[in-house]
Amino acid sequence: METKSPAEHHHHSHNPVLGENTELYFSLLCGFFLAVGFVLSFYEIESWIWQLLLAVSYFFGGFYTAKEAIATISKGGFEIDFLMLVAAIGAALLGEYAEGALLLFLFSLGHALEHYAMNRARNSIKALADLAPPTAILLRDSAEKEVLIETLNVGDRILVKPNSKIPADGVVVKGQGSVDQAPITGESVPVEKIAIAQDSADSEEKIASQNQVFAGTINGNSVLEVRVVKAASDSTISRLIKMVQEAEKQKSPTQHFTDKFEKIFVPLILVMVILLCFAFLVIDEPFSSSFYRAMAVLVASSPCALAISTPSAVLSGIARAARGGVLIKGGRPLEDLGAVNAVAFDKTGTLTEGKPRLTNISTLSGSEADFLRLLISVENKSDHPLALAIVKGIKEKYPEIRPGHVSEVKSVTGKGIRSVVDGDEVLIGNMALFPELDKDVEKRIKQLEQAGNTTMLLKKGSEYIGIVSLMDVPRNEAKATLSRLSKLGIKNMVMLSGDNQSVADSVATEIGLTEARGNLMPEDKVKALADLKQRYGKVAMIGDGVNDAPAMANSTVGIAMGAAGSDVALETADIALMGDKLNLLPFAIGLSRQTRRIIKQNLWISLGMVAILVPLTISGLATIGPAVIAHEGSTLLVVLNALRLLVYEEK
Repeated sequence: METKSPAEHHHHSHNPVLGENTELYFSLLCGFFLAVGFVLSFYEIESWIWQLLLAVSYFFGGFYTAKEAIATISKGGFEIDFLMLVAAIGAALLGEYAEGALLLFLFSLGHALEHYAMNRARNSIKALADLAPPTAILLRDSAEKEVLIETLNVGDRILVKPNSKIPADGVVVKGQGSVDQAPITGESVPVEKIAIAQDSADSEEKIASQNQVFAGTINGNSVLEVRVVKAASDSTISRLIKMVQEAEKQKSPTQHFTDKFEKIFVPLILVMVILLCFAFLVIDEPFSSSFYRAMAVLVASSPCALAISTPSAVLSGIARAARGGVLIKGGRPLEDLGAVNAVAFDKTGTLTEGKPRLTNISTLSGSEADFLRLLISVENKSDHPLALAIVKGIKEKYPEIRPGHVSEVKSVTGKGIRSVVDGDEVLIGNMALFPELDKDVEKRIKQLEQAGNTTMLLKKGSEYIGIVSLMDVPRNEAKATLSRLSKLGIKNMVMLSGDNQSVADSVATEIGLTEARGNLMPEDKVKALADLKQRYGKVAMIGDGVNDAPAMANSTVGIAMGAAGSDVALETADIALMGDKLNLLPFAIGLSRQTRRIIKQNLWISLGMVAILVPLTISGLATIGPAVIAHEGSTLLVVLNALRLLVYEEK
């Protein structure tokens, strides 16, 4: 004998006669004929009319119950519908037709409303599929043609008009404007997009976020020309839908517990019901009374609410997370995230922006304007990431500075650049480029480096002009996010970084981490995770999902940052923050904790109702009618309680 899994039990395919709500209509017709018969019973009517009305009520109330019970039994299975059908037939055999009809009415109504409520949670996931438009404007031979998105190929160019949905994952090759990415990444502020510098053949992983667009996001007021980088079936939104649907099938720890509980509980109840049928042999009462009591106990003890309590909460939680830009791959990570006592962070690209920024300009001689002019003149000729960061920083902070004439530029490998600006020799580089460095200048450089900066010195002729420093600065939202995590009760926040310890300490102090560990190779991060788990119990690891994969795999819950568009990040992590937004983490943890609370509440409601009703029905204090009302009421209560997660908002 086996019980059907909750997911199967509550997601039937019905061949509807009156549309998808046929089961609900049948249930209401059952209640209607029962009510008409009850009212007419107060008048002098022929008994056959009353019996006919009850028979019609039985038909509509028992149709889907019997259909599902027979389908399951034919496969060698067993489920709750069968228990209810037996109880209704038992009541009819005792002549208690009205109570049997009431049982079928309330059970079928509860079943129909369960399906409706569960479908609501599923539909909030399926709504993602409607985010992407069905057609796209294909550009070919200077002509525009409207085509189905399924026919788009990688490399095709499409036109995206203002205020319209983007039909495919791609890269902007012409135009500039803001795009609302909230449907995919959960970002509340539109993201500025610009055309890629050249018609690059780079893979989508190498394309910068300001060039990349996703299917289902909403274009602003500009016209964009986009090159398709993924087929419709492989787009971020398609993968998101598939993974959420797969997550729905994965059971949480609580679901595994309730499944095991039911396998023991249901046979015990059946044995007890059979024994109660023969209570008349021990107690001085007729067989009909013993049989009636057994049927009442059967109704009271059926674990309908228990079967639906956890999957309804898990499904609602996963659906709400998906709408908020967080992909949670199943019930286990959803529950585990709410139980973590510590969070380990990668540094670069997670807590920091992942790219250097100009942080300090220190003039040693001459004017600051002259120093900046020499800097931008030389660095303009280089494509090194540090040079690009210096030029960008100067243009942002000092837009009035204009570069001089550069007649010669030579790279000194590992040290810096030797150049000629307006006829003067200019050297820019690290301390290795200047073997006879002044002690005071060396001291200032070392102080900056100890604070986590990368420094370069500029020398014109024989004179040291100034020091420029850069740093991978913390994300703007990092400090506020850690503060929110602290308020959620996460007191242990640790950074695991490959950078040197002084840099790690500097960042940790600035944003409010409790601990920082530097100089870590990927295998060292795995050892650090094992140590943290031993100290704190359950630990989440958040990183970019690629080089942090070993550490994520060894954590309780692995979380990938900025997973939109990244196949590796989506595959690696248990949870993926679709947008490159660290502040989605408190939302995800808060939602997980609320889900755990609701699951516990549902277990108390479902098991508590059984614990109350079984003794009452055994003692005869409660009959089938009240037992049915209380039993089905608890089932609906746990579903409605679970659906609260669909409107969850972080406090």
